[in-house]
Amino acid sequence: MTESQPAFFTHSAAFPASPVFSDRLARLLSPLRILALSLAALVLAGCASSNSKLGMPGDPVLGTSPSASQSVYPSGPLSPISAAQTPSSTVASLQPPADLWERIRRGFAMPNLEGELVADREQWYASRPDYIQRMTERSSKYLFHIVEELERRNMPTELALLPYIESAFNPQAVSSAKAAGMWQFMPATGKYFDLKQNAFRDDRRDVLASTRAALDYLQKLHGMFGDWHLALAAYNWGEGSVGRAIARNKKDGLGTSYQDLRMPDETRLYVPKLQAVKNIVANPQNFRAELPLIENHPYFQQVQITRDIDVALAAKLADVEISNFKALNPSAHRPVILAAGMPHILLPWDNAKIFQRNFEAYSQGQYASWTAWTAPATLSVSDAARRVGMSESDLRGVNNIPPRMLIKAGSTLMVSRSAKMDNDVTSQVADTAQLTLAPEIVTRRTTVKARKGETVASIARRYGLRPDAVAEWNKVGSSAAFKLGHQVVLFLPVKAVSAARPNAGKTKIQAVRRAPGKAVVKTKRH
Repeated sequence: MTESQPAFFTHSAAFPASPVFSDRLARLLSPLRILALSLAALVLAGCASSNSKLGMPGDPVLGTSPSASQSVYPSGPLSPISAAQTPSSTVASLQPPADLWERIRRGFAMPNLEGELVADREQWYASRPDYIQRMTERSSKYLFHIVEELERRNMPTELALLPYIESAFNPQAVSSAKAAGMWQFMPATGKYFDLKQNAFRDDRRDVLASTRAALDYLQKLHGMFGDWHLALAAYNWGEGSVGRAIARNKKDGLGTSYQDLRMPDETRLYVPKLQAVKNIVANPQNFRAELPLIENHPYFQQVQITRDIDVALAAKLADVEISNFKALNPSAHRPVILAAGMPHILLPWDNAKIFQRNFEAYSQGQYASWTAWTAPATLSVSDAARRVGMSESDLRGVNNIPPRMLIKAGSTLMVSRSAKMDNDVTSQVADTAQLTLAPEIVTRRTTVKARKGETVASIARRYGLRPDAVAEWNKVGSSAAFKLGHQVVLFLPVKAVSAARPNAGKTKIQAVRRAPGKAVVKTKRH
């Protein structure tokens, strides 16, 4: 065999190599040799091209690629790779995950926590199979996206299970401390991570935005503490609290791991809860748990919307049940989606094209029957309702306005949209709209004696009232003057009544009505 001859040209000792036989064999195998070498070159080129995209600079195996899109072809003789040159990471399995649970198991990367608290939480979950069933079925809409994001960031896939602990995967969950969404963001923390919260939407509930913010926050915490258990404690308790607990233990010469720190009971149980769920997912048969099948492919996709559209109509055009639509788009907490503030909606994968086709073909009038209206002054709900042509009960209901509250000037409300209105809500309103309420002031009808030379304007100044209101209550002009001792009718806040009447303690109130209005309050003197 010559030096350039490949190994499969070597003759066996059982068959002597004659010149004639060798010549015929060479002619026969020459085309095969060319084909084999060509295929080998293509394979190597493909590997080099793939490596140029996947490799990192300085990678001992993949090398450094001059360009992410430029193929690299090997030159010179090939030589075996030594064990020291192989990467330390685990070789990827050639068998794809059977389902999403298996994919999650393959990405477990956090150290396991053991102890009585973990065993206690395992028993708690295992004894509630119905609860596990409900929350795992609910999670099936969101898990694939979360796992994709974790893998893209090279984060442990245990973190995909964290919403089980936070909210049981309910994006509408709200805690007593006002944390909201399946990742349970507090209002201030949500704003820090650019989760908008206004009169029309709350991004703490948004599937994509809240997941992005939660993983950003967890990465930040892991960078601060260098430990996933401490990062999780900080996610629950606050980074400042964990930092101070670590400082105290260092000062006292104690350990600084998660299990060494003094912390509230809720935080003490936080990581054991996650570990218990992880253990059940890892080996459901050990806990007699049954996990519903979650296939390893996307559940939803984003669809662009170009017009304001009612939530009910969007679900109808997508042929999706309204409850399922709201589960995928939980940040829209009003009956309309404003395209300027929420230009994309999430729909089940197979329904996205149905929506686009029906949206383009829709010809039954406007897409939205609601729009935004900004209050020009502080108004009662009944006054605002008259201005926008709605009943007071409907205006309260759609804007969640409780009784005995005033709408402050500059507040944005959702109101009925007229059939002739063509313009959608602007991005300025969609992004910044706020509804601010103030307690309705309780007033009482009373009378005060006019002083010498007193006018409507002077009495209004004395009691902090509007001159036009004083004039209306007394059926006089706004520039009228009162004679000395004239009984001037006023509607004053309850506290002001006592100041206006030195003998108010001797007055028995028989009826009270809240302003605004001309309620008559009868009084008796003792």
